[in-house]
Amino acid sequence: MAIAEHEVLIERDAMAVYQYLLDATNLPAWRSDVRSVKLLHGPADANGALYRKMVAGRSGLSIPAELEITNVRPGAEIEFHIVSGPATRWGGYYLSTEDAGTRVRFSMEAKRGGRFGFLSTFTFLDGMLQRRVCSDVAQLDRLKHVLELQPAI
Repeated sequence: MAIAEHEVLIERDAMAVYQYLLDATNLPAWRSDVRSVKLLHGPADANGALYRKMVAGRSGLSIPAELEITNVRPGAEIEFHIVSGPATRWGGYYLSTEDAGTRVRFSMEAKRGGRFGFLSTFTFLDGMLQRRVCSDVAQLDRLKHVLELQPAI
């Protein structure tokens, strides 16, 4: 099991940040490992929305992974579950309003899946997964940069 979180203060109002994060098709703009995202099922802005994202694999090829929105609280919270892909992941974006903008916390936990999931004591893979999860949440800094470059509405 790997767990990580990271937070940033974005100089934008909470609803603008929330709307941007809720649209998973925006992921390629700020996540370096996400190549494309497409809505597969359900309304894009509600619980149960299912997206297929193509992520960069170690070999350079794209790997499909399906992301499901599991909980939304407008302007405050978006939780998701990666239901397929190289590792099972759960995570969320948690927003709070401050005078200077919106504080966003990105939290994620992951568990190895696939052919290596049964190797619970194989620490090399555990270390790789922990580094990957830490890298994923740290990309929140890129989100801050992307949103603050956009004109405020």
